[in-house]
Amino acid sequence: MAIGVVMHTFDVQLADLDRGVYDDLTLRLAQHPSETAAFMVTRLLAYCLEYAEGIAFSEGVAATNAPAVLVRDATGAQTAWIEVGAPDAERLHYGSKLTGHVAVYTHRDPARVLPQWAGKKIHDAENIALTSFDPGFVDAVADAIERRNTVALSVTEGQLYLDVNGTSLTSTLHRHPIA
Repeated sequence: MAIGVVMHTFDVQLADLDRGVYDDLTLRLAQHPSETAAFMVTRLLAYCLEYAEGIAFSEGVAATNAPAVLVRDATGAQTAWIEVGAPDAERLHYGSKLTGHVAVYTHRDPARVLPQWAGKKIHDAENIALTSFDPGFVDAVADAIERRNTVALSVTEGQLYLDVNGTSLTSTLHRHPIA
């Protein structure tokens, strides 16, 4: 593990009513020194919102040919490529050709992220969406994060309800088609 990495533990109660996914998770996230708290929080949210059997965090900044979060089936084949932030078009194209599902979650202003993909070659772009949160939401979550965290995350009708260490927050899940 790199010097300066901060380990965070999250005990998560997940209730995604929109997808019919309910589970209790214990997650350990390593925050690399070059990674902002907002990016780490977005990785956590992406993991929970895409939760499925075989989901895992990649090696992070060390994994140049892997997304932030990925899903593998029982054979080890990747079935989902989940990016965080503002990945370039080539990464989305590669991930889309490799897997059947690509998703992007961002803590940034979607109006500044979406134009970077306009006119670029991205395989199956019409089936890829950028998910963003209400302004200030991710930063508020980041402010509530500690080394050990208790999280209750619920999703219903596109609304995210989150309790982090006793701080209750809510956001609409904004889905933006990239093509």
